[in-house]
Amino acid sequence: MQRLKDSFIKQFLKEICTRSTLVLSILLLSACGGDPIKEQALQQLPITEQRVTQLGEALSDGQVRNANLIRQYAEKVSKLKPDLNTLVAEFSKDATTQGPMYRALLDRVNTAKNQPQIFASSQALYDELLNIYQAADPVLYSDALSDPLNVLADMSDGQLPRVNSLSKSQSQQANNAQDFGTGEQLIGNPSYGNWQTASNGMSFWAWYGVYSLMGNMLGRPAYYNDWGRSRNYSYYNDYGRTRYSSPNQLKKQTQLDQRTKKSFASRGQKFSSPYSKNRTGSSSLSSKSKTAQSSANRFRSNTAKKSNYASKSKTQSKFKKSSSFRNSNTNTSRSFRRGK
Repeated sequence: MQRLKDSFIKQFLKEICTRSTLVLSILLLSACGGDPIKEQALQQLPITEQRVTQLGEALSDGQVRNANLIRQYAEKVSKLKPDLNTLVAEFSKDATTQGPMYRALLDRVNTAKNQPQIFASSQALYDELLNIYQAADPVLYSDALSDPLNVLADMSDGQLPRVNSLSKSQSQQANNAQDFGTGEQLIGNPSYGNWQTASNGMSFWAWYGVYSLMGNMLGRPAYYNDWGRSRNYSYYNDYGRTRYSSPNQLKKQTQLDQRTKKSFASRGQKFSSPYSKNRTGSSSLSSKSKTAQSSANRFRSNTAKKSNYASKSKTQSKFKKSSSFRNSNTNTSRSFRRGK
C-alpha cells in the first residue's frame, strides 16, 4: 500500500513539474510575442556579451598571438621610422581593448542589447549576435589582426615578415592586383575608414583620424571602381567581412556596390564586385577562419531561404560546437622569425 502511495506521489509531482515547465515556456514565448527566434536571441545575448568580455581579458593577458606580434612590430617600426611614431602608436592600440576592431564589437553588442528594435527582424538580431560571438573568438580575432599587423610589416620596408599572408608581390601577382600602397589591407574595413562620394560622383576611401596619414603616404586616393576590380588580398575582405561588420555597414557596402554596377551598366560596361570572389593570399590561417567562412555562407543562404525555427536551432548548435571559446585548435601559423 505504501509503495502505491509513493508511486502515486512521484507521478503527481512529475506531472506538476512537467506542467510548470510548460507554463514557464508559454510565458517566455508570450513575453516575446510568440516569436521563438526572438527567444533564441534573448538567450544568446548574455553568451555573446561574455565572449566579448573574455576576448578583452585575453588581449589584456597577452593570450592573442597576433596582438602580441603587433606590439613587437610596432616597437621595431618606431625605431626604424621615428617620423611615423604617431601612426604606429595608433596601430599599437589594435593589440589592446582600445583598438577599433574591439571597440566595434562592444558597440555592436550594446546596440543589440539596447536597440533591438532597429533590426529588420528577430532573425537579423539573432544572426548579428551569432556573428559577434564568432568574431570574438580569440583565434579568429588573432587572424583578423593580421591585416593591421601586416601593414606594420609593410611599413618596415621588408625588414619584418608578413604573418598569415603571402608577400605583397606574390599575392599581387596571383590576383593580378593593383598596388594601392601601404595600408591597402585596411581599405574597405569600416573600423579604419569609410567610402565617401566626391563631387564628381566617384567614391573614394577616406581614413579615420590618424589613419589619414596612410593616405598621405600613398599620395593619392583609392577609388572604389579601381579598388573593386583590382584589389589585393586582405583578411577582412576575403574572410572576416560578415563577422567584423555591423548589419548597417554591410548594407552600405551592398548599396555602394549596386550603385557602382548601375553606373557602369549605364555606360555599357561591366563592374566586378570586390566581393564576388576571394582573393589569393592567405597563409597559415587557423582552421577556424576557414570553417567560419563556410558558416557565414550558410547563414546567408539560410536567411535567403527564410529557414524555419528548427533548422536555425540546428545551425546554432553546430555554430557553438565549432566556435567554443575553450576549443581553440588551429593550424600552425607563421612565427615572428619565419620569412615572407
